[in-house]
Amino acid sequence: MLVLGIESSCDETAAAVVEGDGTVLSRRVASQDAAHRPFGGVVPEIAARAHVEVLAPMIADALDEAGVSLAQIDAIAATAGPGLIGGVMVGLVTGKALALATGKPLYGINHLEGHALSPRLAQPGLAFPYLLLLVSGGHCQLLRVDGVGAYRRLATTIDDAVGEAFDKTAKMLGLGFPGGPAVENAAAGGDPRAFAFPRPLLHTKEPHFSFAGLKTAVLRAVQASGPGREADLAASFQAAVVDCLVDRTRLAIEHAGPVRALVVAGGVAANHAVRSALQALADTRGLAFVAPPLWLCTDNAAMIAWAGVERIHAGLAPDGLDALARPRWPLDPDAEAVRGAGVRA
Repeated sequence: MLVLGIESSCDETAAAVVEGDGTVLSRRVASQDAAHRPFGGVVPEIAARAHVEVLAPMIADALDEAGVSLAQIDAIAATAGPGLIGGVMVGLVTGKALALATGKPLYGINHLEGHALSPRLAQPGLAFPYLLLLVSGGHCQLLRVDGVGAYRRLATTIDDAVGEAFDKTAKMLGLGFPGGPAVENAAAGGDPRAFAFPRPLLHTKEPHFSFAGLKTAVLRAVQASGPGREADLAASFQAAVVDCLVDRTRLAIEHAGPVRALVVAGGVAANHAVRSALQALADTRGLAFVAPPLWLCTDNAAMIAWAGVERIHAGLAPDGLDALARPRWPLDPDAEAVRGAGVRA
């Protein structure tokens, strides 16, 4: 089985070819960092235009690298949401066009499902169920993963996602874009005890997240401290984030019921301090800890292709050419609303 994956939900255009056994034959990613850096964040219109310009040649390159033709592809998996709707539409419409032209089945993939299943691509022996901490620029959730398409949300953020907090902190500190790696690099040279930042919702009974107050505290500290304290501010912010993630995940382990492993995925999962702290938590709870390689944590098409493989193996039907592009698409649509969380996916 050969699946072509297409990813365009935010600011990275990606294409990949993955075999049914999880062998990644090719993976191509085009970053838009340079285009968005002057603005300190992703500009949706710029992102969508960039996807249009590079996606077709990138798919051709991915096929060439894999040594296969489009006719040899068995299925096409394209991100159908959630994400910036312009970018999602570019990738999904491209997937539909290829499916129509070749007669191949199309799978419209939930981008979050791509992250949720990516640890099984990285570690084929990982069995269901497992507890997933999904941390990215737009999402911060804890989910019990019982199988393909079977997700139970245990916690979400009531305001901002942790990745957004990293980006905004980097912008306040003048560290550049993308914010996550910039903050982590600066924090390596700072004192994590230099600033007593709050740990929102720490030790509360429900494992939800909140990072808006932490961002405000960083802003006030930046205004009060002046230049020259960027490393200490970054280190103190990162330490607060790690404490919150570990405390909330610890509580979710207690609520999740029996699980085989603690898994972290999403862009923030590339942060070494976050990984180390979660590894220690898993060790204390007797759980296996799985974190995908760094390239699989950030947005990529291999995880989208793999989600397509997983859905095929699970016997799930492909999508029609009327599949919708969705700016929001929760993995657990039946989860109870959380006060303050609005309509976040």
